[in-house]
Amino acid sequence: MPYQLMQPRFPLGRIFATPATSAVITAAIGGDELCAEDKQANENSLKDGTRLLSRYSTPGGSIYIITEHDRSMTTILLPSEY
Repeated sequence: MPYQLMQPRFPLGRIFATPATSAVITAAIGGDELCAEDKQANENSLKDGTRLLSRYSTPGGSIYIITEHDRSMTTILLPSEY
């Protein structure tokens, strides 16, 4: 299946991943696991400049992707590391 590259909706800043996520992030990312309330919070964050949180399932388990309020840094980590 070919990958489709999309333009980001916000700056990601420097990107960091914890060691535990290396095996997980090499697998293809599945569906977004956020509830409707968290998705709305992210939409609000795009407007008011607060932190963004995403959660995705992969074949190796779930991962969090957190972008800081000032968009200077994005961290990829396991839910147990949050």
